[in-house]
Amino acid sequence: MGEFEVHRVRFFGLVPAGVRCLACQPGGARLAVARTNGAVEVYNFAANYFQEKVIPGHETRSVEALCWTAGNRLFGAGLSGDITEYDLAQLCVARSVDGCGGPIWSMAVNSSGTQLAIGCEDGSVKLFQVVPGGIQFERNLDRRKGRILCLSWHPSDSHIAAGSIDILRVFDVSSGQTVQRIMVNYHVQKVKRECIVWSIAFLSSGTVVTSDSFGRVQFWDWEQGTLLESHTVSTSAVLSLAVSEKEDSIIVGTSTGATYQFQLLPVKIGSLEKRWVRTKPFQHHTHDVRAVAHSSTALISGGLDAQLVIRPLMEKVQKKGYDAVLRKFTFPHRRLVSCARKARLLLFQFSQHLELWRLGSTEETGKDGEVLPLCRMPEHLVQLKSKGPEHIYCSCVSPCGSWITYSTASRFHLYRLRYEGNSVSIKKVPKMPKLLLPAYQLQFSSDSSSLFVASAQGSVHVLQLLEPGGCKLLHTLRPPSGSSEAVYLLALSTDGHWLAAVSGDWVIHVYNLKCFKHHCTVPTYNCAVTALAIHPVTNNLVIAYSDQQLFEFSIPEKQYTAWSRTVQKCGLHKVWLERDSPITHITFNPKNPSHILLHDTYMFCVLDKSLPLPDNSALLMNQSTLKQLPETARQRQLHAFKICKKFQPLLFADLLDENCLVVVERPVMDFKTQLPLPIQKKKFGT
Repeated sequence: MGEFEVHRVRFFGLVPAGVRCLACQPGGARLAVARTNGAVEVYNFAANYFQEKVIPGHETRSVEALCWTAGNRLFGAGLSGDITEYDLAQLCVARSVDGCGGPIWSMAVNSSGTQLAIGCEDGSVKLFQVVPGGIQFERNLDRRKGRILCLSWHPSDSHIAAGSIDILRVFDVSSGQTVQRIMVNYHVQKVKRECIVWSIAFLSSGTVVTSDSFGRVQFWDWEQGTLLESHTVSTSAVLSLAVSEKEDSIIVGTSTGATYQFQLLPVKIGSLEKRWVRTKPFQHHTHDVRAVAHSSTALISGGLDAQLVIRPLMEKVQKKGYDAVLRKFTFPHRRLVSCARKARLLLFQFSQHLELWRLGSTEETGKDGEVLPLCRMPEHLVQLKSKGPEHIYCSCVSPCGSWITYSTASRFHLYRLRYEGNSVSIKKVPKMPKLLLPAYQLQFSSDSSSLFVASAQGSVHVLQLLEPGGCKLLHTLRPPSGSSEAVYLLALSTDGHWLAAVSGDWVIHVYNLKCFKHHCTVPTYNCAVTALAIHPVTNNLVIAYSDQQLFEFSIPEKQYTAWSRTVQKCGLHKVWLERDSPITHITFNPKNPSHILLHDTYMFCVLDKSLPLPDNSALLMNQSTLKQLPETARQRQLHAFKICKKFQPLLFADLLDENCLVVVERPVMDFKTQLPLPIQKKKFGT
């Protein structure tokens, strides 16, 4: 694998935002996730659950509910009182409409995806028609006192059930009148505290399912107004609830971090009578499970501990594959760290500020695995705050460390840094050229003379950096056939000759930067690109896809290389392909051109192209395990993949030079200590 001096960085103080709400796209192709900081993410089930789209948050925009409507349009609503439609091609807010009812606590879509119902602070339920280019207010339903915390349409679209404090109501959609009013605590003696109905579901049978702050899941006959079943699943609140498409399974989430599955099962074998039975408890979270969803093959939950958990329903999975793997996503599938190799600086991106750090150094040498003392400690040089409520989309520091740039939804900033002894001065570059904003990816050239800005509609802006601190727009690169999707990944060649750009339609375009012309398009592959990089010697483009496949494309020859064809012919190791974490960064070792360095959240790998590919009978072992084997056994395990799992969770890894590696970790327990204390569960014997 080779030996590197490793800078192990653990001072990136990232605290991922918790999950606030979830929405499964009809048909189960995608999952929309809203975070507590207002960010919205879209995961693609078919692309190995890759986080393919991210719309950063906004300080004044909270998202309490998400809904997919007809035409695969995504809407959100929150405590700002606005209903927001998201542009999933340009990755920004398309339009917002005032709900005119104060803060919006809930939103639900009808079965055809053509009507939205919102539950407001003022006690009103309002209907909106989904029309081309937006939504249109239709009418108010019967208004009563008390905020509407949850809503659910009957599958026939004839009625709407609404949950509030101590009460649930059923509305007739055609007349707008309340046709049933049920006190959820009428059967409880001496109730001294109010009962909050946190979540509700309306089944086609006419049963209304509620979850509440008393820890109960209850089943009601809405026509008779009577309680059919009641299950106390927690000593604290049941916060969320979701029903399967066939209405034979329910998942609920609690404030203790536990989730439970209910199944509709026959009372006895062969009986037509069925009852809801709590069958499976899970404890994957440490904090409130504020959101759950039920796909055709999995139970999905999101907690304030920032974890998105996808647990497969094994009885629904037809064959072993990606659908049969338990997944836990905590960190984004994109880089929040950039590196100035020459200056040995790291730039950390947070939601509303950037931090620039200088790495520590040592003058000592040691053996493999030995921790060396530092002669200079890591130094926090600059904290750059973003003005306004918009969150940062992307950022970058130049290789020389003299330039920092970042973009929000409506603003693009460039700063010039100067280093004088131990002091750092920073100056904003005035009169920036007008660009198509926001920028989705930023990258400097290897000589720090140019800046490339990934933009909307498949375009990439090329800026020339000027001394002592300025820039001008040189050219805008566009794909020859056009594109409606934004560019989300860039790769530059070291010699400044080539640029590869990936847009949201997963098409990779290669441009010649000497003449600013489109050079070629990489053959289309039916999976999302998670990382790519251009080799500094051969100008081969190495591409990692969300299904864990690796390709190598020769840019000068406009075709896949012989090594890439061999990989596709022989296939990659099954253990490699079964990984559920995408490759997020690729780089190369200048000392050894046959080495490709790549990493995901849980492993760092050196791929040696000069060695044979392992077959499925070989062991894809961690390097620390391999070192414990005898020399003869080690030689038998000699193959292309050298894997290290020492650094976890791994947010960034790159070579500073041919002998020096920097890795950025963010241990989960480090940021969980900064979260509010969870509800403590008493354990037996304590």
